[in-house]
Amino acid sequence: MKKKVVIFGGGTGLSTLLKGLKDFPLDITAIITVSDNGRSTGRLREEFNMPAVGDIRQVISNLSDTSDTIKNMLEYRFETSSDLNGHTVGNLILTSMFNITGSLKKSISNLSKLLDVHHKVLPLSEDRKITLMATTTKGNIIEGESEITESKEKIEHIFYKKEPHVLPEVVDAIKSADLIVFSMGSLYTSLLPNIICHKVLDAIDSTNAPIMYICNAMTQPGETDHFTVSDHIQMINSYLNKRRINAVIASNSKIDKSITKKYVTEEQKDPVKIDKNKIEKLNVELIESDVFKVEEGKLRHDSIKLATLIMYYLMRD
Repeated sequence: MKKKVVIFGGGTGLSTLLKGLKDFPLDITAIITVSDNGRSTGRLREEFNMPAVGDIRQVISNLSDTSDTIKNMLEYRFETSSDLNGHTVGNLILTSMFNITGSLKKSISNLSKLLDVHHKVLPLSEDRKITLMATTTKGNIIEGESEITESKEKIEHIFYKKEPHVLPEVVDAIKSADLIVFSMGSLYTSLLPNIICHKVLDAIDSTNAPIMYICNAMTQPGETDHFTVSDHIQMINSYLNKRRINAVIASNSKIDKSITKKYVTEEQKDPVKIDKNKIEKLNVELIESDVFKVEEGKLRHDSIKLATLIMYYLMRD
């Protein structure tokens, strides 16, 4: 029987991970945050009163076994002077399906069948009005996921304006998991929005499945400035209930100084350092490996290497 892996995340980080993991003999359930209110997704949410679909589109595209031509079409973003400007084809397809079915879950299932996806993709919730909030160290309250990302203020805490109704299928998937994975990506707007709901936390508490975190390559301004690997772990643990992270995958890749300098000067981002002693004190197993690669001058996780490490962790016992 295939091992059941539940992966939390959103955006590019989760999509990259799934791209490598999908071809391994696993039963994968990807749980995706749906609070994004920026760009194409935000406009569609406002116009059609629906949850966010942008991260879902990316995940379905990367899990799909259809041709690259079809995937490229799904990811195509219009550049025009009309109302289509900035919208992706995949977002529009999901929106049309949502308008037909009235259900994001059904829309995802239909598109997954159409695009030959063999794993399960679930939105955290089907609530139409989900608003992510944040308090900053300056005492300000920020409303909206994209506003949190753009604020650059140091985040102190995140929460929902009104906690969304978590899908029962999400709870069931967590309870039956052999491994729970927290994907790399934005801590405050991609990962933590999934696990700050009480039903998700209770479901995680009810299982003995180990929890693995895949650490980010770089820090994020206003969110994780100067964070080490152990800082990321402690931040996530602070939002959990009884459970804690059991293992972390962190990269020990040698990064060219010119690339590091570019990130520091242009984006105010630093490489996340591995602090082994502090990780050990947290009782977290460190799995370090060369999992970064450079694509078009940017650092990216190698999806196949990540998938191999996850498989090894699952199968070694």
